[in-house]
Amino acid sequence: MQHSNGDTTGLSHVGADGRARMVDVGEKPVTHRMARAEGFVRISPALEVRIKENTLTKGSLLEVARLAGILAAKRTDELIPLCHTLPLDAVEIDAQLESGRVRVTATARTQSRTGVEMEALTAVAVACLTVIDMGKAVDQEMAIEGVRVLEKHGGRRGSYRAPTIPA
Repeated sequence: MQHSNGDTTGLSHVGADGRARMVDVGEKPVTHRMARAEGFVRISPALEVRIKENTLTKGSLLEVARLAGILAAKRTDELIPLCHTLPLDAVEIDAQLESGRVRVTATARTQSRTGVEMEALTAVAVACLTVIDMGKAVDQEMAIEGVRVLEKHGGRRGSYRAPTIPA
């Protein structure tokens, strides 16, 4: 089957010449899009105490991670080669201390022709990296885990909700 762009591979981001390409979304309707993602940073008991007490030398780990996530969502198109530049209507980041880990969730919203999953995922990933940067003087064994899309709404494929994973 040949697509309107000459592509015979059936892959949306691969042209007829086999090279990666950005998809043309110009003909798609503008709709409300929302995506929510999560990720975790496994931390040591010592770092957990320092976060609770807000005694890290770099400042408030949770607040800096939250701000980093917002900035990352706004710059996703600069980091992921085939992402479109999106006018974000809102980005909400929540960084919460849990037993043995920091949970980061991000919600991104737009009125656009393409989804915001990558913006939500990028926000989570960078916020998690910021947790590591902020806490590395106390805990060198931190690990990022479970970065995934929790739900998305809007667009041709409609809504998606991830299955629940036990903690």
